[in-house]
Amino acid sequence: MLRHFPGINVAYSHKKRDYFIAVFTFFCVAICLISDASASMEKQNALGVSGWVFLIGLLLGENREVRMQVVIAVIFATIGEHFASPFMGGYTYRFGNVPAYVPPGHGMVYLTAVALARSGLFLRHARVIATLVVLVCGVWSLWGISGFARQGDAVGALLFCLFLVYLFKGRSPMVYLAAFFITTWLELIGTAVGTWKWAAIDPVLGLPQGNPPSGVAAWYCLVDAVAIGGAPIILNGYKNAHEWLKSVKSRKNAYQGVGNE
Repeated sequence: MLRHFPGINVAYSHKKRDYFIAVFTFFCVAICLISDASASMEKQNALGVSGWVFLIGLLLGENREVRMQVVIAVIFATIGEHFASPFMGGYTYRFGNVPAYVPPGHGMVYLTAVALARSGLFLRHARVIATLVVLVCGVWSLWGISGFARQGDAVGALLFCLFLVYLFKGRSPMVYLAAFFITTWLELIGTAVGTWKWAAIDPVLGLPQGNPPSGVAAWYCLVDAVAIGGAPIILNGYKNAHEWLKSVKSRKNAYQGVGNE
């Protein structure tokens, strides 16, 4: 089974911590988005502080590689949020900003995808979960372009195709599968309570899109892919730089020793 879903460390399987991270994040997402639907800017900022506290607390039990992945995910996703929302207008938050809880929220969402992907449940039932996700998202996408949907969703169908590419050609498909569940959860809640709203016409493609688009998980998969691919590069770069500085310091001390003689 795992041959078809590489990128997962089997040693992580069957940990109760993974399920705690997932349940905690699903719960926090619901409470945060529902609270923000009628919150003031001050309360929105308080939610942001809480989000950072929760994210840092969850990261205390992770290794250095996962922590770096989360850092990259937060930075990349935050830049993308400012570009896609206030600048492009692909979707709009209540105050026309990027809420303070969004950056740490992206970190918790990414960590949840990683935790679920390495959990015993996902490792044991990878094929079943993959089939379920493809069917559900596929039917959702077809509904959006069928003419029966209240709001057309051609963008969602395109994103679904992109999601399939990530799933079957990406380096960590289990993470992408897990991302579908948490991102669909937050998108459905956020749009239902009015925390944000997707534009009826995508400003870049000029095509109709749903609220939310059916294949919206593909955008989050992009964040995941950047985080997974970027972490080893940064960590190796840091290691090489650290070793180079040590060698320079050693040579300097050696020269000073010769000079003193």
